[in-house]
Amino acid sequence: MKKLLVGTILAGVVVIGAACSNNASHSSMQGHDMSNMNMKEENTTKDSSKQLPLAINTEVLSGKEINLTAKEALLQINDKVKLPVYTYNGSVPGAQIRIKQGDRVKINFKNELPEPTTIHWHGYPVPNSQDGVPGVTMNAIKPGETFTYEFTATVPGTYFYHSHQDSSKQLDKGLYGTLIVEPKNEEKVDRDYTLVLDEWMSNPNEGNMHMSGMDHSNMGHGNSSDNQHMDMSNMGHDMSMYDIFTINGKSGSAVKPLKVKKGEKVRLRLVNAGYMPHKLHLHGHEFKIVATDGQPLKDPQPIKDELLNIAPGERYDIEFTANNPGEWLLECHGNMKGTDGMKVKIQYEGATNNTDKANAKEDLRIVDMTKYGKHELGQFTLDQKYDVEYTMDLGTAMGKDGMVYTINGKTYPETAPVNVKKGDLVKVTLVNSSPKDLHPMHLHGHFFQVLSKNGKPIAGSPLIKDTLNVKPGEEYVVAFKADNPGNWMFHCHDLHHAAAGMVTEVKYKDYKSDYTPNPNDTTNKPE
Repeated sequence: MKKLLVGTILAGVVVIGAACSNNASHSSMQGHDMSNMNMKEENTTKDSSKQLPLAINTEVLSGKEINLTAKEALLQINDKVKLPVYTYNGSVPGAQIRIKQGDRVKINFKNELPEPTTIHWHGYPVPNSQDGVPGVTMNAIKPGETFTYEFTATVPGTYFYHSHQDSSKQLDKGLYGTLIVEPKNEEKVDRDYTLVLDEWMSNPNEGNMHMSGMDHSNMGHGNSSDNQHMDMSNMGHDMSMYDIFTINGKSGSAVKPLKVKKGEKVRLRLVNAGYMPHKLHLHGHEFKIVATDGQPLKDPQPIKDELLNIAPGERYDIEFTANNPGEWLLECHGNMKGTDGMKVKIQYEGATNNTDKANAKEDLRIVDMTKYGKHELGQFTLDQKYDVEYTMDLGTAMGKDGMVYTINGKTYPETAPVNVKKGDLVKVTLVNSSPKDLHPMHLHGHFFQVLSKNGKPIAGSPLIKDTLNVKPGEEYVVAFKADNPGNWMFHCHDLHHAAAGMVTEVKYKDYKSDYTPNPNDTTNKPE
């Protein structure tokens, strides 16, 4: 059974456009995508002085010691667009790290990029020294340097890793990969696929996204000469320059189909590494949402023809039984230019009928996660006593150099931290006062329980998350226990907003770090 599971995991990576998979000890040409072999390896960036290699297919790395290298490449997104990217181990997404709950893992990281970088383990409760935030937990790793991350895999689930150095730019360049922690007593599935969602600019030079030239903090205030007279109610971050949506670095027909057999149990791990929410529709099947942000849901009920809205930084695991032979789509719904590219075929082996049609503009109901699953009390309640209470007013404003995103009227590093001591019970109220902008708020080092939305208690399964999407006008109350000492970021995971100020920190009063930031070091760019 063990061999079968590993085989289906590797097959899962193979067929999603990440077509060649290795584990730590061997490589295989099986399933290798030969379609790029005869392509001209021209560099599509006219101003580049060097030839970049084509990005390879995502590999799977397992074991207790992993080697990762950040380096440049060219990514063939579809038959028309090839872009310069940053990669982990030469692929976008970077190598999938698959480890077992309880294992202590060592990740040996080398930076071969032309600029400093780090790795942040998104959603994972690592020790603070391993969190990978430059200027907060470590110095950025300079070109040619190495760093070894070490932590114990305590909590199973679906996570991802990415740069936290100048991250609004480096994630946009493709610098992310997935981290899967397999539980000790895992419920076996027949197919296990990981799908990473992202958005790209088809012409990054015109979009001002060149490696050295992208300033996300000035995005979104338009091209009008009337910017200085802008009505606050019209302020919003314009994302229309992102005209290609991808699944595992591929778009449209370049996305490799997911193969299934009738009767199989299929798990899809959905990870949003981009800066926009995406509403996904699974055609032809009932499915259950079994986990969010790696944390299981209580007694999830089957749903069909409802949209699962996945915000930046969020992860959802869904499962379905392959009981409807044919060819079906998992597709993004919406009307943006890139929407049509974010879809993947689910193909039954041996089936010939193909009757499914895309319906990306159909208005379907969105799953309400506050009412999903069986209701029961979690670790925290609204009316219990808390040691620390903090209200986070998330806002949009015009700064002297362009649009800024604020927490309680301040931008980082001037934002007031959430001061805690170990063992404190902490309640945070998140209020989105921005007129138009979504704010997917991400807490490092901890999981929090969502207690209420707009004053109404959560009516479904206890909702344990590390990233929560707060829409304009919404208010959420969340709670967590301060059980992981350190200095931890709490920020918006539309990283343009973080780069423009929407960051604070959870600071433990009794924590003494081995790392002392140099206030004069301009290398570290934590957001």
